Amino acid sequence: MNCYKYTEAIRICKRVQTYLFFLILISSVTVSCNSKKQADVSKISLSIPIQRFDQDVDILTPQNLSQKIPALQRKYGRFYEDYMEKLISVGSTRDTNYYNSLRTVLQNKDYLELRSSVAAKFPDLKKTQEELTDAFKHVRFYYPKQKLPRLITFLSGFAVQTPIGNDYIGIGLDMFLGADSKFYPALRESIPQYISRRFTPENLTPRVMEAFIREDMFPDEDKDKSLLAKMVYNGKILYFMDALMPDMADTLKIGYTNKQIEWCKKFEADIWAYYLENDLLYNTDYLKIQKYLTEAPFTPGIGEASESAPKLGVWTGWQIVKKYMDKNPGITLQQLMLEKDPQKILTASKYKPK
Repeated sequence: MNCYKYTEAIRICKRVQTYLFFLILISSVTVSCNSKKQADVSKISLSIPIQRFDQDVDILTPQNLSQKIPALQRKYGRFYEDYMEKLISVGSTRDTNYYNSLRTVLQNKDYLELRSSVAAKFPDLKKTQEELTDAFKHVRFYYPKQKLPRLITFLSGFAVQTPIGNDYIGIGLDMFLGADSKFYPALRESIPQYISRRFTPENLTPRVMEAFIREDMFPDEDKDKSLLAKMVYNGKILYFMDALMPDMADTLKIGYTNKQIEWCKKFEADIWAYYLENDLLYNTDYLKIQKYLTEAPFTPGIGEASESAPKLGVWTGWQIVKKYMDKNPGITLQQLMLEKDPQKILTASKYKPK
């Protein structure tokens, strides 16, 4: 082989080695970045049953309460007590005096109509059970020792979606009948349309998981009452939901429409500038900052013609936490959830939308 060909061969070989090196490097970085939001739960053996209290109650009639109730009490324990005493308020279960009030409920025309609608809408919960099982597998992946709740469905009388008990999460199925349900327009004074539009079956899984995360795993300690602290806390909750439900749409996690998500993205820099110009980040006056955190048709004071998305502080906190985790690849999900200093997260995120 002549000298020129030999030298050229070495040069080509080095180019290939360099190319392969960068390919491997890029692949490893991609895997590292994706690992924060993706977890392999395929080997985690877990089944999350959903107990149908709403169906089990169907065995009760005004005539058979004394025969059938003891078995229900044994099966559902504290939930049965909470349901009778707090959710439908028929009286204490410590004696049988509440039976008369319960008979009245069981014969009520509105109750019977609601029961029929729920039964038709949710003859089974197979899809929801699969979604929740997968989400709780992700919980087990990140927190192997975390105690998981019982899931119990019931009729709430349009009072509550996902109440938390000492060993259960209740699921008020009448609060997930669909945005077109005939019941919700009649409740417009107590449940406005901007809230009831989310009372759909696809919202069931994210609302159960959000309740579990907020109440059981990471309750707000409320020590720092500043808007920034509330932003970051809510951002951490949503980021954790990202990790548990990586394939779920952002709209379902935060409760926005697609239009609201797009509005937030379009005006992200303006939203941030508004906080800074009005000295809101470190404000602790609840009356001034709550409108950036609570449910509403829009966020007052921001945007034109009431087109802004609601609870913009929650959405901004989510973006801050995302940026923090992107800028600090060495931080694990567990370390994020343990971090109590919102200023540290904001500073390290280098969040400055343009």
